[in-house]
Amino acid sequence: MYSTTLAVLNDIRFYGLLLKFDQNLAAKVREGRCPTCGAALHSAPYLRKPHGGPPGLGEEHRKRLSLCCAADGCRQRATPPSLRFLGPKVYWGAWVIVISAMCCGPTPARMRQLQQWCGVSRRTVTRWREWWSGVFADSPFWRAAAWMPPVAREDLPAALLERFTRRSRARQLISLLRYLAPITGGRAEVRAM
Repeated sequence: MYSTTLAVLNDIRFYGLLLKFDQNLAAKVREGRCPTCGAALHSAPYLRKPHGGPPGLGEEHRKRLSLCCAADGCRQRATPPSLRFLGPKVYWGAWVIVISAMCCGPTPARMRQLQQWCGVSRRTVTRWREWWSGVFADSPFWRAAAWMPPVAREDLPAALLERFTRRSRARQLISLLRYLAPITGGRAEVRAM
């Protein structure tokens, strides 16, 4: 399973697909108006330096698509949901999910494997696991979910990923990233991250 997942995470086409999804989400938000003053929204992407992923991803993949109000004096940022970025996390969202799912207790062997794959530290993995079982599991977003049978917080995100049964690991990841998209953009969602 993990060799298949690693192949997906290292496939440039997977990131191209996620970029297209993000562009569509940004276009939908841009069709709206500034939530503060009602003015038009302009494109205002900014660069991120995500860790993980295959070599050779162009700069367009590192841009966090964002918008800002066109009105002087307002200039409020409107950050649309993303399938590529999981809030302010440094790693690609798909990597955060997969690594956290692999680590129901990061054993030394797993940590060596993860460090070879993407250079992630034990401390980072532990922080991610705490985020899934704490901040995420206590968030209004998760509390409003009605998964049947219920998903235990200590099994997140692995059990959640398995709920998205698809023909391929890529489709499972995309489905979970789509599910999480509402908490990846905007101010209130980022505070919850």
